[in-house]
Amino acid sequence: MNLSAEFNIANVLVAPLDWGLGHATRCIPLIRALLDSGRRVIIATSGPQRQLLEAEFPQCRYLDLPGYQVRYASSRGWLPFKIISQLPRLMRVIRKEHQWLERIIQEERIDLVISDNRYGLYTKQVPAVFITHQLTIQTPYAWLTRWVQRINYRYINRFNACWIPDAAAENGLGGALSHPQRKPVIPVHYMGWLCRFEKSSQPARYDLVFLLSGPEPQRTLLEEAVVAAIASVPGKFALVRGLPGLTSTLKLPEKVDVFTHLPTAELSALLQSTQLVVCRSGYTSLMELLYLQVPLLLVPTPGQTEQEYLAEYLSKAGYARRVGQEQLNAAAIADAIPARAVMPVERFSRERLEQLLRALS
Repeated sequence: MNLSAEFNIANVLVAPLDWGLGHATRCIPLIRALLDSGRRVIIATSGPQRQLLEAEFPQCRYLDLPGYQVRYASSRGWLPFKIISQLPRLMRVIRKEHQWLERIIQEERIDLVISDNRYGLYTKQVPAVFITHQLTIQTPYAWLTRWVQRINYRYINRFNACWIPDAAAENGLGGALSHPQRKPVIPVHYMGWLCRFEKSSQPARYDLVFLLSGPEPQRTLLEEAVVAAIASVPGKFALVRGLPGLTSTLKLPEKVDVFTHLPTAELSALLQSTQLVVCRSGYTSLMELLYLQVPLLLVPTPGQTEQEYLAEYLSKAGYARRVGQEQLNAAAIADAIPARAVMPVERFSRERLEQLLRALS
């Protein structure tokens, strides 16, 4: 059945949030499925996210959509205040992107909007879908978590449907984040894991791969901690800095191969050629690495409650090991013991995409 013709979904706008690279990378399998089904994909983003997606999909049309440009604090205690101080500006950005969308739908003849955590991209002109793994946004206080969830749902309910990149089972990857007791009033569908990688057999090349990601200044702080820690650790290492478009290099000893950024196929091969990956506990990284069954040592961003929750949740379940950023040193790296448990995977597919699109009719 030609779903594009039946429901007239020919032109799809995909817009990932710019909070690190994870929202853009997890849109790759979704965009790939849309293109494989014969649809035209228009991608709205900017900055490193645009550079990353342009390298993957040069055939797509790109629209410049300014990001939220959220910055983290340099210390755990100040992170909530840093985020709160940016809220007035974020509200303005959300209003502006909503106005932008209402205009661009007509100009580009958009039939469907897929927003990955961009709250302003709702509309009554065409169906609009909101992708998120955080129906519950963790905070340090229960009362604040409930209040934030109400605000979160107020925006999500402006869309036609909510797609969650997780399995429907309550013991899925997101745990309480993606399986709350109370859900939005709009239809909620679990779409499966969004993973851009494919499993392959690779020769062992590295003892450790360090995979950096996330907003500044915490990305740089982790990089500095990694560089200091591996100075006295024997072995062969790779450092992927997570900075697409950057031309400057980082000079390290010969035992460390440094990559500013890697395209999907090369990164997939690299990650499957190591004994252990050290990375942030960002949701997209976890989807991809747990699918590949790569042993993980997780370093949650200090004060980032979502990452701290996921690192603790997966560590307790035996799917990964965790260490605090302040404890990341040569001894912690040398003593890291890979977790052995394998998490069940329910992966997103083109067939699942067709089911989700039918549900919009």
